[in-house]
Amino acid sequence: MKTPFISREKLDEITAQFPTPFHLYDEKGIRERARALHEAFSWNPGFKEYFAVKATPNPAILKILKEEGCGVDCASYVELLMSQKLGFAGQDIMFSSNNTPAEEFQFARDLGATINLDAYEDVAFLKEVAGIPKVISCRYNPGGVFELGTSIMDNPEEAKFGMTKDQLIQAFKELKELGAEKFGIHALLASNTVSNNYYPELARQLFELAVEVVAETGVELDFINLSGGVGINYQPEGEENDIAVIGQGVRQAYEAILTPAGLGKVKIYTELGRFMLAPYGLLVTKVTHKKQTYRTYLGVDASAVNLLRPAMYGSYHHITNMDRPEGETEIADVVGSLCENNDKFAINRPLPISEIGDTLVIHDTGAHGFSMGYQYNAKLRSSEILLEEDGNVRMIRRAERPEDYFATLYGFDFEK
Repeated sequence: MKTPFISREKLDEITAQFPTPFHLYDEKGIRERARALHEAFSWNPGFKEYFAVKATPNPAILKILKEEGCGVDCASYVELLMSQKLGFAGQDIMFSSNNTPAEEFQFARDLGATINLDAYEDVAFLKEVAGIPKVISCRYNPGGVFELGTSIMDNPEEAKFGMTKDQLIQAFKELKELGAEKFGIHALLASNTVSNNYYPELARQLFELAVEVVAETGVELDFINLSGGVGINYQPEGEENDIAVIGQGVRQAYEAILTPAGLGKVKIYTELGRFMLAPYGLLVTKVTHKKQTYRTYLGVDASAVNLLRPAMYGSYHHITNMDRPEGETEIADVVGSLCENNDKFAINRPLPISEIGDTLVIHDTGAHGFSMGYQYNAKLRSSEILLEEDGNVRMIRRAERPEDYFATLYGFDFEK
C-alpha cells in the first residue's frame, strides 16, 4: 500500500493552520529524488536535468530544484517569465514549445534559452521573427508505434509534436547554413512509462539517429535530450522505476553507439516532471458529505478543479483516510461538488468506512496536479503548502479569492 510521507499527527497540525483543500509537498523527498537522478547520470559530464515547469509551476519548488542543480524546461511565455524572475537564464532554460507565437521565440532568444524547434516549418519562422541562435535543438518524431517487448507504449505517429527524420536532417542543414553552430536532438516517444527499459530504448534510437544525422549533415552535435516519459506507479502495488538502473542502461547504449562513432562528448539532458515531483505531493481534503443512493458517495471539499487527471483521463490516484487508515471497508465513489458527473477522484473504490470530517489524502499529486487546475463553476484554486526538511510548514501559494476571479471582469459590465 502507498504510505503518505506525513504522519496523521503532523497533518492534524497542518490542517488546523491551513484550511482544506490544499496541495502539500515534501521538500526532503524532492531533494532526494533530484540527487538520485544526478547520481544515476553522473557518468556523463555534461548531464543536466531541465525540470518540466508545466508539471509544478511554483517558485518555491523551482528554487529547490535550482539549488539541486536543475534547469527548467519551459513551454510558454509565462513559464519563461517565471523562470527569469527566479534567476534561471541562458543554458539553464530549455524552451520546448509548439505552435509558438513570435513574441515567445523572441523572449526565449532574449533570455539566451536553448530553443527546441517542434516543426521543420519553424526554421523559417524563427529566422524571420527572432533570428537563428548559435545553439539550437530539433524535436524528432519517428512515427509508427513505440513498443517495449510485446507492449505498445504509445503511438508517436498520432502525436502533434516533432518532425520526421528527413525534416530533421533538412532542418539541421538549413540551420547550419543560417549560422547555428551547436545542435541538439530531442524526442519523447511515450508518457508515464513504468519500465526501466524505456529510457535506454529511447536513447538507443536517438543515438543511432544521431550517428546518421551527423554523418549526413556534418553538424556539431552538442546534446541529446531524452525529454520526459519516465513515470511513477500510481497504483498501490507494483514496482517503481529504478533511476540507477535506467541511468546505467542509457550509459550502455551510449558507449555502444555514440562513443565508437566519435560522439563520446555528447551531453545527455532530461526533462522530467512527473518522476521528479509526483510522489512528493498530496492533495489534502476533508469529507464534507456522505450520500447513499444506488451507490455510496463520499463528498469532499476538493474537486476536479484541484486535481483534473481522474476526470480527464480516468487516472487512478490512491486515497488514504488519515483518520481511519484501516478497519472495515465500504465501496464508495469519492466526489467533488462540480456540476459534472466526471468530478470523481475514485469510482467503486474499497475504502475504510469514512465519516464526515475525516481527512483524506490523495496520493501522487505533486506533478500535473495543481497545474492543471481550472475554474469551472467559479470554483477557486487551492493553496499550496510546503513541508520543509526541518519539519516546518509554510504556504507557498495562497488559495484564490473571489476578487481574483473577478479581477479580469471589472470595467466590463461589472463593477467593484
